[in-house]
Amino acid sequence: MNDLKAFKRFTENLKETGQRMPVLFVGHGSPMNGIEDNNFTDYWKQLGREIPQPVAVLVVSAHWLGRGTKITAMDFPRTIHDFGGFPQQLFEVQYPAPGIPGLAKEIAESISSTSVGLDHEWGLDHGTWTVLRHMYPKAEIPVLQLSIDYYQSPRYHYELAQELTHLRRKGVLIIGSGNMVHNLGMIAWDKIKEPEFGYDWAIEMNDTFKHLIREGDHRALVNFHTLGKAAQLAIPSPDHYLPLLYTLGMKDPGEETTFFNDKVLGGSLTMTSAVFGSI
Repeated sequence: MNDLKAFKRFTENLKETGQRMPVLFVGHGSPMNGIEDNNFTDYWKQLGREIPQPVAVLVVSAHWLGRGTKITAMDFPRTIHDFGGFPQQLFEVQYPAPGIPGLAKEIAESISSTSVGLDHEWGLDHGTWTVLRHMYPKAEIPVLQLSIDYYQSPRYHYELAQELTHLRRKGVLIIGSGNMVHNLGMIAWDKIKEPEFGYDWAIEMNDTFKHLIREGDHRALVNFHTLGKAAQLAIPSPDHYLPLLYTLGMKDPGEETTFFNDKVLGGSLTMTSAVFGSI
């Protein structure tokens, strides 16, 4: 009974605020960014200070892939350490942000293009918590994750995102967390700390993606497989690219775009990120 009252109280309060929250695409890079202080994490902290405090955060992370679309719906999502070979300090990190089952249910029911399952097993993977623990270190803001149906087309993800746009006017901050250029198989580990080292194709695609985003050419970005050999190298698998399509699907025509953390690492990975809308 208390849960039902809490759900009713929440949904009554989750109304349009008159202010449209920005949408973020964040290049999250290495899990080590979760515990390091560097130029990338400094900007994440800055965003946490500058963006109006959200009612909740909804993240589409490159690291929750599967069949079907799901949304976390537990009261307290666990912190997932979905990586290996890193210092023990990283595995000890906990990000105890609450969930918000009422909002998860509302989001699932608002989507008409597909069935959205309420998930009680996943949690917050490193595509989410490594960023949010810098933006919101107190972990007091409720966090949800939306999974990526890996068996669907890029168009599916872009159009699904359009059904979530209304959340921006209800105080929900939406974040796509991945990397525009992400080819770990070709990364130059010996040059990972060399500033601005990037293969020609990585620099080319980073510039191409930014140009297409500025021009509002979402069709080309959705059909990235037609962008040539450089795009094939930049996106050998679409997992880290698809979160960008979610954020583009929620961007209104004419909204401003601000790029940040626009850097290439190890030759074949970019941290390039974007704010869509005003802060």
